[in-house]
Amino acid sequence: MQIDVQTVNIEQKNQTFTHLKRRFGDKKIPSRYQEASYDLQATENLHYRPTWAPEQELYDPNLSKIRMTDWYDLKDPRQFYYSTYTLTRARQQETMESNFKTVESLNLIENLPDQVLKIAQDLLIPLRHVNYASNLNNTLVCGYGYGTVFTQPCIYHAMDNLGIAQYLSRLGLMIGDVESLEVAKQDWMNSDAWQPLRRSLEDLMCVRDPVEVFIKQNFVLDGLLYPLVYQRIADKHLLELGGSGISILTQFMTNWYQESVRWVDSVLKTMADESPQNKAVLEEWVGSAANHFTSVLLPVVALAVQGNDADELVSEVHDELMTRASKAGLFR
Repeated sequence: MQIDVQTVNIEQKNQTFTHLKRRFGDKKIPSRYQEASYDLQATENLHYRPTWAPEQELYDPNLSKIRMTDWYDLKDPRQFYYSTYTLTRARQQETMESNFKTVESLNLIENLPDQVLKIAQDLLIPLRHVNYASNLNNTLVCGYGYGTVFTQPCIYHAMDNLGIAQYLSRLGLMIGDVESLEVAKQDWMNSDAWQPLRRSLEDLMCVRDPVEVFIKQNFVLDGLLYPLVYQRIADKHLLELGGSGISILTQFMTNWYQESVRWVDSVLKTMADESPQNKAVLEEWVGSAANHFTSVLLPVVALAVQGNDADELVSEVHDELMTRASKAGLFR
């Protein structure tokens, strides 16, 4: 008996979800990033307006001075959604755990020069409070911003800052156990060098415009702080003083900043290109915040670099930030 086996190709009716078909068409299957990010913003059936702000909707694009025809233009060039984000950070976490084990096994912290230990204690450990403030600010942007491609990476950014704060706490425990963290807290609360930055962050926490918070926190403050503290001081200045162990334990911060710049600059450029009105608002925010945060970071940098060197370092990084702003379409 002969069996004739035949196959039949059944063409799939729909390549994607209806809302993605409306946006991208039905000719090709959308990426996982598109499926997990686009047109997921709640827009209808929101029930009651917020009792604390009855003039606004629960998710309201008019909360910001920035206006976008389509908030989904603010896509993340890294194409992070939950899966790709967690896989990327898991690999980086494994690297950092290996770094901590290496530093501990070689006693690199115990053998650091006293000058390096003092700079690490005075400058790096109090920064965990700065990262916690950034965590709160990015959480606000996620909660009050509009469009999933914009708000989704903000909550990832918030959790990254929490992770950085934990890395700095671990560094403090290696330097001086719990006492190191307590000293850093007292410095953050009382030291003259930290009070201008502390006040500026607390003022930023009171800003209701989510895009303004995004620009001032992620573009301006981070754009000054990370090149100053991690690229210049941790990776260069402390390394020259014999602080290789510190550089190894702050590797994630350096790499993370370089990665996040792509996303932040992309968002800024897209907003600026949207309209002359957006461009003017962004220039006002960036210009005023850059000058302000430059001045408040100077006494912080002076904890590690003395005299005119601190002024030159801060001025150099300020110029680099303004160059980034110019490449994104501002001030020209």
